[in-house]
Amino acid sequence: MNPATNNEESQNKSGEDQPASNIGDWVIYKNNQLIAFNKPPGIPVQADKTGDKSLHQLAEIYSKSKLYLIHRIDRPASGVVVFAKNKKAIGSLTDQFKERTVRKTYLAVVKNKPPEEEFTLRHFLIKNQKANKSEALEEELPSSKVAELKFQLKGSSDNYHLLEMELLTGRHHQIRAQLAAIENPVKGDVKYGFRRSNKDRSIHLHAWKLSFKHPISKELETLVADPPPDPVWDFFRDKLAD
Repeated sequence: MNPATNNEESQNKSGEDQPASNIGDWVIYKNNQLIAFNKPPGIPVQADKTGDKSLHQLAEIYSKSKLYLIHRIDRPASGVVVFAKNKKAIGSLTDQFKERTVRKTYLAVVKNKPPEEEFTLRHFLIKNQKANKSEALEEELPSSKVAELKFQLKGSSDNYHLLEMELLTGRHHQIRAQLAAIENPVKGDVKYGFRRSNKDRSIHLHAWKLSFKHPISKELETLVADPPPDPVWDFFRDKLAD
């Protein structure tokens, strides 16, 4: 099967039989209201048609309690995922996501150096439900949704470039589609035009930081998740210091 035609649900089976005992190593934040994990690539956030164990299922096993899903990241990507422990917390976080007061910062590795070191991308996204893919267009169509993100160049190697991105909207496959639209898809993301897949079917897209107001104290919380161990991520690790 051509890897460029694979659905992301079939990409990277590394989390398929992941024992719940390892999930504790992924916890980056927890209190009475919330728990957050640094999701490895290849594990779906929620159950999908593959039947593979999801992060949501594993997190509930680890927590020994019901957890509420607030947001998602793509299966082949990695990074911060936060769950609510009660209805008050899910109501607060859901409202913050809807009001776009949650700050979402991602990292991506790309092949081509952007023409500008800082730029705001604005497109109109159309989702193809059957292909589980989105297309970023320059012109608005009746069924499209506006998609905006800011990026800056964080560092370069001989072969790749590291981008830091702030999502201003939250659309399906937004970063992947928008970077593909400027002919600079995420490393390993054959679904969006990168020439070769990564060996483990991951993509070099990482949900790095998530900032929100605590549901009870209303104090600003910023969660930070390190990129997974990988030669390319490791090369850029010193570029991630604030």
